[in-house]
Amino acid sequence: MTAPLIFAVFGFAISVYGFDSFNIDLGHSAIHLIAETTLILVLFSDAARIDIAQVREDHNLPQRMLLIGMPMLMLLGTLIASFMFPHFSFWEAALLAALLAPTDAALGQMVVSAKIVPVRIRQAINIESGLNDGIALPAVLLFAALAGMQANVSSTGQWVTFFILQILLGPMVGILIGLVGARLIDTSTRRRWIIEAFQGIAILALAILLYTIAEAMGGNGFIAAFVGGMVFGNNLQHDCDFLFEFMETEGQLLMLITFFVFGAVLLPEAMTHISISYVCYALLSLTVIRVIPIMLSLIGARIHFATQLFLGWFGPRGLASILFVLLILEETHIPHRHELLTVTILTVAFSIILHGISAAPYARWYGGFTKRLGTCAENIEVMELPLRNGTVVSKNNQESKEKD
Repeated sequence: MTAPLIFAVFGFAISVYGFDSFNIDLGHSAIHLIAETTLILVLFSDAARIDIAQVREDHNLPQRMLLIGMPMLMLLGTLIASFMFPHFSFWEAALLAALLAPTDAALGQMVVSAKIVPVRIRQAINIESGLNDGIALPAVLLFAALAGMQANVSSTGQWVTFFILQILLGPMVGILIGLVGARLIDTSTRRRWIIEAFQGIAILALAILLYTIAEAMGGNGFIAAFVGGMVFGNNLQHDCDFLFEFMETEGQLLMLITFFVFGAVLLPEAMTHISISYVCYALLSLTVIRVIPIMLSLIGARIHFATQLFLGWFGPRGLASILFVLLILEETHIPHRHELLTVTILTVAFSIILHGISAAPYARWYGGFTKRLGTCAENIEVMELPLRNGTVVSKNNQESKEKD
């Protein structure tokens, strides 16, 4: 059983069967504060831990999954949503597909940390989940703006201006502040002006600063946090041990609080509006809508069909989908916002259960399968990048450190 599964079940049990007084409204400011803070730090830390140069050199599988598979996934999800929910506008269907596009490797942590699974495959899942939330965010904002614009035609110019400012100013702030932050921390560390404990505090402050400045200028603070994290992580000269330690402690705590709130507040809310069509779309989102585009994107990568299916299945929906839908519903007035919330919550709930219980046995089976293959594309050696729950040091890196 994974930690997100335990916390979500515990939250749901307390809400439904535990204390009658435990009744937090979905619009409570505390929920949105937790959501905003968690999303800022997750976007920043996920982007900072991914070495873009290393991804271009070693990891072609996540490149295919992100650049080919993800757009196809959104398109297929939009078409199926338009067919299943004819009362949705086209842009609402597209928004639903975008909300459910990001993956969360934490729900299948046993897969990305299982040594029996080849490093190349584990890292493909790890890198995809680290980057797809930030890549999906502009699409979520665009489709939300278009859905809102369609519902209120008179404000078309206002929506267009709003979206352009959100998309342009956020990355500009991210690039500038991320680069300056990396230089300042490098200089302070080299001259011993700052100890490691305060490096962690500086990283936390930098992420919040990125968000605050971008929002004050009219840009999107979450895009700024993602772009700033990527610029920061790829320009910092010193080791990011303090960042990874944060991801393993405070970041994990915020993530688990979010899943607790999911079980205690969001899931009971979704259960009151459940329908067969919502359940069917949620299950399709985890299977057909996810698996087919990913498998198509991997054609020509010279990996086995079983590997394509493995990578397609382990695309759990979790933290990003929860946080995106909370923030979109707070800031926009989309006609079918409650239906979007219900389908998203049901999809995440099914994912927590299905991916949580299948991670360990599927990883063992697949690891044994690739071991029997011997020399193959799956077993090509690649550089390991940090996971969300801490650093992973490859054997070659460890030997190098021991020699030093």
